[in-house]
Amino acid sequence: MTTPFSLPSAVTRAALTEALDQLLQPAQFKDYGPNGLQVEGRSEVRKLVSGVTASRALIDAAIAEGADAILVHHGLFWRGQDGRVTGWMKQRLSRLLAHDINLLAYHLPLDAHAELGNNAQLAQRLGVALYTDARGRFGDQALGFMGHRSSASAAELADHVAVQLGRAVTLVAEPDRPVQHVALCTGGAQGYFEAAIAAGADVFITGEISEPQAHYARECGVAYIACGHHASERYGAPAVGAHVAAQLGLEHVFIDIDNPA
Repeated sequence: MTTPFSLPSAVTRAALTEALDQLLQPAQFKDYGPNGLQVEGRSEVRKLVSGVTASRALIDAAIAEGADAILVHHGLFWRGQDGRVTGWMKQRLSRLLAHDINLLAYHLPLDAHAELGNNAQLAQRLGVALYTDARGRFGDQALGFMGHRSSASAAELADHVAVQLGRAVTLVAEPDRPVQHVALCTGGAQGYFEAAIAAGADVFITGEISEPQAHYARECGVAYIACGHHASERYGAPAVGAHVAAQLGLEHVFIDIDNPA
């Protein structure tokens, strides 16, 4: 006897958006672009694809997966950008609209979630035990996270980060100095380094480094590890996507589009 094929559960677009909003609380943040539903697609959602950035490559991969909705950290729309729908923007939007796919994006809210966000998930991957008291958060909008991981030296920790993330990292530090208080703020958060120093960090881990931070690290004796913007933010979107999919009974797939930055 043939078993009938059963489709995954379906929820409305509104229910998916509401579940994500309740989890990530976007209204609490001053952000660089709109959080939540950015492109409206079909009203019923069965399959959710998560990824880091709403690139054309991710959208094409989601189409091939039969996605009804895409959840990303970096959406399409940012404050101050050119508002014309031409070039790369037309290419991305035309694919979403032609295939009736919903695009949901959460930027700072996806960094900040205490358990499923980019910082918390990176800390978990690196074996950093986050502080649960007031020491655990620092910086503007409390986006920086602080925790404990004893390392014999900054160089040893940098090697560990490189192995865990599968890529080379940039270390500016006295390489033999032991470290234990680890500050994290993923992505392009080099501007949080001074706040991390003030919060008592021995080492700051983020995605990028700019010219001033090398001098701060040398002059303040606090190690700086830049491990790549994309590499540091690969873990929040799939964690949130899997959580909400399980909550709503949806199928979920994470697609990682390689990015050297």
